[in-house]
Amino acid sequence: MIETDRRGALGLAAALPLASGLPALLAGTAHAAEAAATGGAQWDLNDLYPTLDAWETARKQVAAALPRLSAYKGTLGQSAGSMRKALEDISDVSRTFARVYVYASLRADEDVRVSANQERNAQVMDLYAAFGEATAWTAPETLALGRDKVEGFIAADKALQTRFAYGLRKTMRDAEHTLDAKGEALLAAASSPLSGPETIRQQLFSSDIPWPEVTLSDGRKTRLDAQGYSLTRDAPNRADRKTVMDGFFGEMGKFESSLGAAMAAKLKGDVFEARARNYKSCLAMALAPGAVPEGVYRTLVAETNAGLPQLHRSFELRRRMLNLPDMHYYDIYPPLVSMDRKFTLTDMRNITLKAVEPLGPDYVKRLGAATAAKWMDPWPRPGKRPGAYMNGSAYGVHPYLLLNLGENYDGMTTYAHEWGHAMHSLLADSVQPYELSDYPIFTAEIASTCNEVLLAHYMLEQAKTKEEKIYYLGMRLEGMRGTFFRQAMFAEFELKMHEMAEAGDGLSGESLTRVYLDLLKRYHGPNFVIDAPYAIEWAYIPHFYSTFYVYQYATSISAGTWFAQSILNGGKAERELYLDVLRAGGSADPVDILKKAGLDMTTPDPYRALVADFKATVDQIEALLG
Repeated sequence: MIETDRRGALGLAAALPLASGLPALLAGTAHAAEAAATGGAQWDLNDLYPTLDAWETARKQVAAALPRLSAYKGTLGQSAGSMRKALEDISDVSRTFARVYVYASLRADEDVRVSANQERNAQVMDLYAAFGEATAWTAPETLALGRDKVEGFIAADKALQTRFAYGLRKTMRDAEHTLDAKGEALLAAASSPLSGPETIRQQLFSSDIPWPEVTLSDGRKTRLDAQGYSLTRDAPNRADRKTVMDGFFGEMGKFESSLGAAMAAKLKGDVFEARARNYKSCLAMALAPGAVPEGVYRTLVAETNAGLPQLHRSFELRRRMLNLPDMHYYDIYPPLVSMDRKFTLTDMRNITLKAVEPLGPDYVKRLGAATAAKWMDPWPRPGKRPGAYMNGSAYGVHPYLLLNLGENYDGMTTYAHEWGHAMHSLLADSVQPYELSDYPIFTAEIASTCNEVLLAHYMLEQAKTKEEKIYYLGMRLEGMRGTFFRQAMFAEFELKMHEMAEAGDGLSGESLTRVYLDLLKRYHGPNFVIDAPYAIEWAYIPHFYSTFYVYQYATSISAGTWFAQSILNGGKAERELYLDVLRAGGSADPVDILKKAGLDMTTPDPYRALVADFKATVDQIEALLG
């Protein structure tokens, strides 16, 4: 799966974006020769800060501003002007801070082995906690003013109307979950230690687990770290696939207790915060910022389970096409039809630009200019953070993309996916003020998955042979499996983990592995062999450290597919409705943004349509096979 956008929020009275280090599902393939040739990152961070000294100056300026932000306490209710002054200053400091953080985060990810870069990143995380403490009073003070006074100030001041009204109203909506100033400051101070479990997990994977080296049937030696695993798990030789999974998950399993302890600590942190904020559950707390109804989450899980017979049918098709006697977990990644075609970075760019032409000439022009600039670090190399993400938090600069591409269709899909995120950020930033530009997680994956659907549609149209058509249909099938069914399974697992933590059940690596194994067996069906050691896979999914994030991949591919089909079957009106979703950024609740574009995610319909599309893809492949 693809690692995604790293955006977050600073501030309480307004939506103030900051890259919060959201991890994501590890993906990416290798291009070792070019990585070695380039020797380092290919993005240009000078657009953020030309030197480390310039960055350090900006960091110190943010730190020096915090006492000034604290001093606004008690002034919000004096007048609309005084409220505007305080919120504008907080926003301006937040904007600078976001830029400081993006730089430190990107430098740290260029090579996780460089301790100086990790230390700078840790400095910024501490500053994040200090910023939260300095502004923790804003929400309690806003609530104390009362809805009528706040609305009166909004009506009287244009800046409050255009930049801060949505954030202020969200604060009023969250009244019962907002603590007094002292309580908010305490929770803000706790943000840094509560991020410890994720840091521990990252360090285990990046530097401490002694990943094994294996020799494949063709004589190649591969180090089975996250990148090596994702590169070789689809090996055409079945024995190689088994060797890869045995080696990767087998080594991870030796650290089951430590990985379980890290996850248990993270879950307990979630329970602590949910109870401190008077939420009935961790799920309720996670869904509250975007006002996403809890029924959306549970409907997704229910509809996915209802569609499992189609998933099981696809596994039988896979077994048949790969000519296997049975299906094991190590058989889910090889393509249904092999294709040796290589895609260079230039190919990926040109094909993606052609594929997204249904989104209009302005979209293509913006994407063409962006992909020609030095905003991207595309190839893997030793020490570089694995996976792929887009960081769009440096408002007024531009997005940055970290990728680990291979010269294959999977690499091109990742390319199109992450540039979809980047275009979302560019379009939102071009229309929305800073405070409303940070789109919510619920809509964050729609632009990326829509790009993927358009790419698959274009490649299928260009296919000249039956084998090519089956290849692209098979890759599309795998995309839906990985982004809808697999992420819904993750969502079900994450809900179960939190319910165990909330109930005070014993949490350990062993108990989490047992729960995950049961889910693997149900989702993959009775005719699918799940080898028990592979159930440690839950520890491979870093998105579990971003509370209730993964379900939004499944909702987003449902929405992204719906929009892509609407655009392909429609015209300019349908295209503009979709682009309006991207331009909206974080200016309204995400469910409402989608409803305005004609899509209601509170009903079962989008998920049933995705399952129907999955079924139709299986039907097409079977028809081509004859």
